[in-house]
Amino acid sequence: MALHAKAKAEAGYRFYAVYDKIYREDVLAHAYAQCRSNTSAPGVDRQDFAEVETWETYRPDLIRRVLILKSNGKLRPLGTSTLRDRSGKLL
Repeated sequence: MALHAKAKAEAGYRFYAVYDKIYREDVLAHAYAQCRSNTSAPGVDRQDFAEVETWETYRPDLIRRVLILKSNGKLRPLGTSTLRDRSGKLL
């Protein structure tokens, strides 16, 4: 994906208008297919794809936030979302 390549190539670059890249149905469908195909483990809520796909509405869950110690002594925040939210599928 071009955004990923740009972010890796220029660490200081800031993306200000990303919403238009992620709300499109084709982008969401692709993200869902990628998550579905990699047989990832359930999220922090312990729900798998079979359960998530039975739902009729979507409401994002809370993100579990932890701080990871970097080699330079600083802390980096890491957010772990639920499988349903990682999939990008709006049920």
